[in-house]
Amino acid sequence: MTTKQIAVLVGSLRKDSFTRRVANSLIAVAPAGMQLEIVEIRDLPLYNEDDETDPPPASFTAFRDAIRKADGILFCTPEYNRSVPGCLKNAIDVGSRPYGKAVFADKPAAIVSVSPGALGGFGANHHLRQMLPFLNMPTMPAPEAYIGGVASKYDGHQLTDESTRAFFQKFMAAYGAWVDQHAA
Repeated sequence: MTTKQIAVLVGSLRKDSFTRRVANSLIAVAPAGMQLEIVEIRDLPLYNEDDETDPPPASFTAFRDAIRKADGILFCTPEYNRSVPGCLKNAIDVGSRPYGKAVFADKPAAIVSVSPGALGGFGANHHLRQMLPFLNMPTMPAPEAYIGGVASKYDGHQLTDESTRAFFQKFMAAYGAWVDQHAA
């Protein structure tokens, strides 16, 4: 069995964000045959087509190369104003350009949204679900992952909520099967 390489995009730039904690918890429970790595988006300048020079900015190239070599993409995002943070949308824009050379095409995706509130980032999750078909990314329909009340699930960086850990294991097993089904 070939190990599937999964790029994890964390939609929060904070080094100690709950979203990053959730991403690391998901990485920790990934099933055998999957290797997940966070691909940093913090150094990407705002996308500007004028920057599509030959060669493009080094940060664009490094990001696109990391996504290109991945077998799938796991999005972990907080919700800002009922949508995704601008940094995550910017990363999607960088990876989808130049036109006709998108690095996201055919990469099986899954989405986990995170919020200290009760809705678990529902708006952000669904805004991503609206974007990904345009990028030709088969997006796992279920189980959906809205992690509400996230602050109560961690003691520092340690996930302490056992029902959340069990859900993360179920989610990652389903995503592993999704990647196997859709990866090229």
